[in-house]
Amino acid sequence: MEQKRISSEIRFFVWEFADAAILTKKRRQVKRVEIYIKPMEKIQAVAKKEILLQDIAELYAEGMILKDLERLPVFYVPQEEKKTYLLSVLHLVQCIHEKYPQAEVLNLGAADILIEYLPKERKGGRLWSWMKAVFVAAVLFVGAATTIMCFHTDVQLPLIFRNIYYIFYGKKAEMPLLLFIPYSIGLGLGIILFFNHFSSFSLTQDPTPIEIEMTTYEKETNASVIDQLGKGKGEQ
Repeated sequence: MEQKRISSEIRFFVWEFADAAILTKKRRQVKRVEIYIKPMEKIQAVAKKEILLQDIAELYAEGMILKDLERLPVFYVPQEEKKTYLLSVLHLVQCIHEKYPQAEVLNLGAADILIEYLPKERKGGRLWSWMKAVFVAAVLFVGAATTIMCFHTDVQLPLIFRNIYYIFYGKKAEMPLLLFIPYSIGLGLGIILFFNHFSSFSLTQDPTPIEIEMTTYEKETNASVIDQLGKGKGEQ
């Protein structure tokens, strides 16, 4: 009896070992799929509540799964109001693993995505847009002109030009136009060259200082919004 019990236990362990070996072999035979995602920092969804993976990230994968990944729903806007939502890249990885458990997801983009939902597309009249542009241009022109005049008054530029004119020509002139006119032209040309864009003409393809500042402002704003929304989730 004892020998039969021992032999049955040995057969049981052999079968268990064989089943485990077969399962391990099958798992190794399953090809792991590499999926590369590059989420954007921020997107706008206009009257679209179902957000797909292709709406918020660039995708790359081998085989036929790329089309399925692009149509994969990852978020649904719960309310019909203008609001910004925070979505973590971990949620994207979870959604992909639910459909492709053997996939290896590699993130090459942002770790947090902002989704700005707009119930309807913003519409503005052409006249109203031109009025706003003219108003902003007028404010900037007056502000820049005031700044330049204050600077010239502070450094006593007119007095400097009078002294330079007297040194070279030996005459006193209250308004030496020979110096003022070239200086004014050079000041305008310098501003145009510095900002690199005048109408549709540009000297190089590099971004202008204003574009750089706007990009920096947008990145800092997105980081602040992500921080605030993240703290809100933590408090909940």
